Amino acid sequence: MSVELTATAALGLWHHVTLRQVQQDGRDLTLRQLAILLHIYLVPPPHTVRGLAATLDVTKPVITRALNTMGEMGLVDRVRDERDRRNVIIKRTVGGALYLEKLGDLIIDQGRKMKT
Repeated sequence: MSVELTATAALGLWHHVTLRQVQQDGRDLTLRQLAILLHIYLVPPPHTVRGLAATLDVTKPVITRALNTMGEMGLVDRVRDERDRRNVIIKRTVGGALYLEKLGDLIIDQGRKMKT
């Protein structure tokens, strides 16, 4: 499926989505946290702190801080890798899946509203 948008229309869609998200959901994710969350849910696992840091081109402490916040929100969980105890595996949660499903629905809804 291809969507044709001008830069202004794309920014307008993003603006409407972010406004609605802030109004509807008390959780306020940073762009980095959202990128991490989307990566965890859209790219097949396993996901590690080290792997996420490499993908986002940031340090491991940056990922750890983001995961701490998202873990407190119930969006992700972490467990030690039993095969290599140095690694931390990032796990999806039902709460995180529901958060992104609602965000996806919001994007669809706002996109439809822009067409009319």
